[in-house]
Amino acid sequence: MSAKPVIAIFDIGKTNKKVFLFDENYRIVSEKTTRLTETIDDDGEPCENLQSLEQFILGSLDEILKQRDFLIKAINFSAYGASFVHIDDKGEPVAPLYNYLKNYPPELQEQFYNQYGGKAKMARETSSPVLGNLNSGMQLYYIKYQKPDLFARIRYSLHLPQYLSYLLTGKPKADITSIGCHTGLWDFRKNRYHDWVYKEDLDEIFPPIVDSDSVFPAKAQGSNYVVGIGLHDSSAALIPYLVNFNEPFVLISTGTWCISLNPFNHTPTTDQDLANDCLCYMQYKGNPVKASRLFAGNEHEVQVKRIAAYFNVGTEVFKSIQHDPAIIRKLKFSQNSESANSSWQECAFAKRALNDFANYTETYHQLMLDIMEQQYYSTSLVIHGTKVSRIFVDGGFSKNLVYMNLLAKAFPKLEIFAASMAQATAVGAAIAIHHCWNPKTLPADIRELKYYSAPHAAAI
Repeated sequence: MSAKPVIAIFDIGKTNKKVFLFDENYRIVSEKTTRLTETIDDDGEPCENLQSLEQFILGSLDEILKQRDFLIKAINFSAYGASFVHIDDKGEPVAPLYNYLKNYPPELQEQFYNQYGGKAKMARETSSPVLGNLNSGMQLYYIKYQKPDLFARIRYSLHLPQYLSYLLTGKPKADITSIGCHTGLWDFRKNRYHDWVYKEDLDEIFPPIVDSDSVFPAKAQGSNYVVGIGLHDSSAALIPYLVNFNEPFVLISTGTWCISLNPFNHTPTTDQDLANDCLCYMQYKGNPVKASRLFAGNEHEVQVKRIAAYFNVGTEVFKSIQHDPAIIRKLKFSQNSESANSSWQECAFAKRALNDFANYTETYHQLMLDIMEQQYYSTSLVIHGTKVSRIFVDGGFSKNLVYMNLLAKAFPKLEIFAASMAQATAVGAAIAIHHCWNPKTLPADIRELKYYSAPHAAAI
């Protein structure tokens, strides 16, 4: 029996690290998930353990290559953005993988924006809200002025997806999906790096930009295969939908962040958009995608732990909670608006007293109501002014029945679909290099979708 041709995709999230094997019909034939313990950076703050991550990648690849049932034809990566790996002349990392949630020095931020025309101007030109270290370009500005000895050792700064590819190919490359995700590096008007990048000589430590569907040959354990250059995860998640659907849609890619992506919205970002964390990403073909971000996955994890501790239950029980319309009606009727936070960007649940609720099921429904209040406003930012008829949800929340039913109620005039296999990010990374490994035509039914309707629901 001959080995089955497959592509291996490493999908590296902030929380979960996954590796999938897809056959030529894009069916998952093997998968593995792990979580890695964080370490601390040179400032004593928590960050990704780069050494552990490398061991996961290389160790998993070693295991895969030893399996006689599969023939690895290609490998690609999707990973979270706003994160650089800095390597020296020998190709070795010289700095920690700094956490994008790390606080940015206010005085240095002020220095930067005073130098380059102000926050509003820079945000508009780069389609990047002012986000501190979440603007990965600011990380390099910080290193240059606060850690000059470290900066002098950097030969290349690679966004995380491209570094993971570099581990296997030894070829430092840059990719537009990583550069274009709220980095503050790309001038969306001129379609090139922003002027400040050249003035600070950062272009000298950025490798050449290559097409997102580029591959390079690699070899291990006698196996020959090609390796993609990696993609920013949210941009990768969009690819299966762009391939399968032509009518205007929005994709909500859920995980640590819930990112609403509208590839059919081509309006420039306004000051109001940027103030509401609405920006532009780049899809893998190099076209801008209007996007809005919400830190809902992280908030969900934090608040679920809080509820579980209060009611003395395990966090696993929340994965099986069914949507209960009666609880929703009760909570919406009795909700005290004064207890809700006035800003939709902050989850009202964080300030709610847990003793106001009868049990953990009711409490959880209130959490999801509060998250959906935020999701409605966030997603509406990218829908406004377009003829979107469908919303697709991928990632963790696509399997959450309370979330999906509330989303259908929030947008009763739109068709709401959950992806039954919440792996669009990995599938997208595979499709991006389809032409380099897969002789078959792309299947038209890559995504299995579940429809949610709310015929009698009012918008939240």
